[in-house]
Amino acid sequence: MGGRVPRPSLLYAVKQLELVVRARLDDMLRGSGVTTPQYTALTVLAHRDGISAAQLARDSFVTPQSMAEMLRLLERRGLVRRSPNPASRRELRVHLTDEGRALMASYDDALAALERELTEGLTAAEVAAFRRTVATLWDSARGGDIP
Repeated sequence: MGGRVPRPSLLYAVKQLELVVRARLDDMLRGSGVTTPQYTALTVLAHRDGISAAQLARDSFVTPQSMAEMLRLLERRGLVRRSPNPASRRELRVHLTDEGRALMASYDDALAALERELTEGLTAAEVAAFRRTVATLWDSARGGDIP
């Protein structure tokens, strides 16, 4: 049976890439006192400061329960703060603090180096096309509700 070995599915390939990136981020953040999921939440806030904890959980790929615990830890470290939403008294908005921004900035060079390493076999045009493709897939996966 010398048949051709089927290529893994696109979803499997995406998961393999995600696992490699996750391991590299875990290594990079070791010793920072911040986990990769916490760093992901800080990254979301860097782009969408002032969102609800529920939206932050969705955008950070964790459950609302996990996000509640994560926010307690990040708030205790002074990396985020919560404030009431003027439009809804029951809802709190989550904000990145100056300390949180400083922590994120301290990893800018390491993240840029990791991205360069992962894309070194691609041209600038291929990287741009990959970014567009990932954004399109993300939009499709979320039902087109990306703000």
